[in-house]
Amino acid sequence: MRVDRRHEDGGRIVLRPVGDLDIATAAVVQDALDAALDLPDTVELVVDLAEVPFLDSTGVAALLRGAAEAVGRGARFRVVDPQPVVARVLRITGVDSLIGLAPRHQSPSAVDPDAPAA
Repeated sequence: MRVDRRHEDGGRIVLRPVGDLDIATAAVVQDALDAALDLPDTVELVVDLAEVPFLDSTGVAALLRGAAEAVGRGARFRVVDPQPVVARVLRITGVDSLIGLAPRHQSPSAVDPDAPAA
């Protein structure tokens, strides 16, 4: 598992994990979320799941914790572009409505900053 980080205009940070997000890798993603939120200019954190083919409960927990941390620090949090299996996990657990899930193939820059989210 690796997590690529991209800085965009307006304080938006895009994280793109690559690989399965499960018990063996959730800490890597959590560390990347924490590091992005520790940056002083972060106003929005976007997690792009296009390269995550599998998500288990520890991965879901990492995303929920990241969303809670972002809100606690006054930042917006969004998850975009999940693969179908990952999107299904987020939907059936009800997490999709809590983390600002955007549909597959919607670029992080296209996410409506005024839409309700975590």
